[in-house]
Amino acid sequence: MVDHLIEVTTVRHLGGYRLRLGFSDGAVKDVDLTGTLWGPLFEPLKDPGYFAQVRFDEESGTVCWPNGADLAPDALYELGTTVREADTRAA
Repeated sequence: MVDHLIEVTTVRHLGGYRLRLGFSDGAVKDVDLTGTLWGPLFEPLKDPGYFAQVRFDEESGTVCWPNGADLAPDALYELGTTVREADTRAA
């Protein structure tokens, strides 16, 4: 469980419903959102072309799409598979 405020700092679409995310603690994680996109706001994201329009939103510190859909950074952190560990030297 994340016990501190975490934000997304970078995003790269990996294909399908997968994202590579950088986080404010230095961790890099791959997140597969296949099967997690439900509800009216996330319905457009089921189109792979639309999902690929993901971008980093500096103001909210997470990822978002053109229709305003976004995901909580702490949930993305927990869902992710670690590519690079967090920088434990950070205060």
